[in-house]
Amino acid sequence: MKKLRVRTVILSDVHLGTPECKFREVNHFLRHVRCDKLILNGDIIDGWYLRRAGQWHKGHTRFIRIILKMLEKKDTEVVYLRGNHDDILAKFLPMSFARLSIVEDHVHVGPRGRYLVLHGDIFDTITSQFVFLAHVGDWGYHLLLKINRAYNAWRAWRGQEYWSLSKAIKARVKSAVSHVSKFEDHLVRLARQRGCVGVICGHIHTPADKMLGEIHYLNSGDWVESLTAIVEHWDGSYELVEYTAFARDFPSGGGNEEDAAPAVVLEAPLPGVAPVAAG
Repeated sequence: MKKLRVRTVILSDVHLGTPECKFREVNHFLRHVRCDKLILNGDIIDGWYLRRAGQWHKGHTRFIRIILKMLEKKDTEVVYLRGNHDDILAKFLPMSFARLSIVEDHVHVGPRGRYLVLHGDIFDTITSQFVFLAHVGDWGYHLLLKINRAYNAWRAWRGQEYWSLSKAIKARVKSAVSHVSKFEDHLVRLARQRGCVGVICGHIHTPADKMLGEIHYLNSGDWVESLTAIVEHWDGSYELVEYTAFARDFPSGGGNEEDAAPAVVLEAPLPGVAPVAAG
């Protein structure tokens, strides 16, 4: 099987347990990469949605098994950072098991210097201070995604490409654009304070690779709509990888039976899973 071999892979916002999670695509991506270090930058499992009305698919379990195989057989170091949708982990941090670390934030040291890695929800005022509004916002976001699925089914019937309603809103609504800009500014200031040359985050589902002054800002996007990840090559350079292009270069060798299996609907809340903020 042809694989992309890199030093580090960073991905975030997979949202396992939601109907919008693109588990087939992220599983394909992980099966076709080989890395020394994998950073899972928050919201990998959507504990909030699972508690409310989650759908756990066998393909979601497959994702976990791929990670465990990377730990066991590929000798990959895995760093899992707490997000806001998997915020239950905050009670137990930090934790370390052999080559697996579960932490609040992480400083990644590469050939080109220190990069601060964190999910980013601490700089989202709604998420951190107005939990009820965050819950309402998350409900609205999932409703928007349902509408978007129906609209894109109609577009596909007409032979048109996928179009994201939520991305269009983020790009055109002035308050949304301002929110993203302030979010980036906060992260850049923190990176400077921590003596880092760059910062890598997720949370806002807006992939990015750009310089903000002297700080290299990277956002790994999500596996709900953007389908993006960040890779660090052996020379220390970073690349924002889009799944569509990746799948052309690293095609599947065939279907996966587990990924095609029906979802398991969770009728009741998961025990011990507390509500967390949206993002």
